[in-house]
Amino acid sequence: MLSRMTIEAVLWDFGGVFTPSPFGAATAYAHAIGAEPAVLMEIVFGSYDTDGDHVWHRLERGEVSLVDALAEIAVAAEAAGFRFEAREMFAAMRSDEIDRSIVVDSVRAVRARGLRTGIITNNIREYGDAWRSRLALDELFDLVVDSCEEGVRKPDPEIFLTALERLGVTDPGRAVFLDDFAGNITAAEAVGMRAILVGPDPRPALAELAALLG
Repeated sequence: MLSRMTIEAVLWDFGGVFTPSPFGAATAYAHAIGAEPAVLMEIVFGSYDTDGDHVWHRLERGEVSLVDALAEIAVAAEAAGFRFEAREMFAAMRSDEIDRSIVVDSVRAVRARGLRTGIITNNIREYGDAWRSRLALDELFDLVVDSCEEGVRKPDPEIFLTALERLGVTDPGRAVFLDDFAGNITAAEAVGMRAILVGPDPRPALAELAALLG
């Protein structure tokens, strides 16, 4: 449980918070094609709690194109004995049974308190217009820090520190970050931020945020 303290800013991840989790989609797709989920996750995303040379990491840093990344992943999947189709995998992200508008409502409530808001997302250039069109970014957030534009991705501490600097938050402990991936929570906490893990149902995390803000 997070202790109550003065908070100046709240930042959110995008995928898995405002949308269903891409990792959940990957797990469902693995079961559908008869692959071991952990194997598929490693082939597609690499060790996601590190920032390395895996092609998906390079894609999210804007270093390679989506076409080239998916081709490399498909080759690795074939070598592991199964077929990989990105469109089929990410189709599972389109909807779930959770009303995600409650997350937007939470952002509005935070802004109504006069706090600064932002998004820190690992994303790719080719999806930029699509994901940005799903939220009223200018209305809801003071800034967006997108890995493919910054050339750095979570969990690198630089991306968190960049967001805090641009928001004018000098004490990381006065900022809260919400993300659906535990490794990113650990990384945010390592730079001194407060952090809340968002599960498949975001309501417990939003309740925890509300309790923290008082």
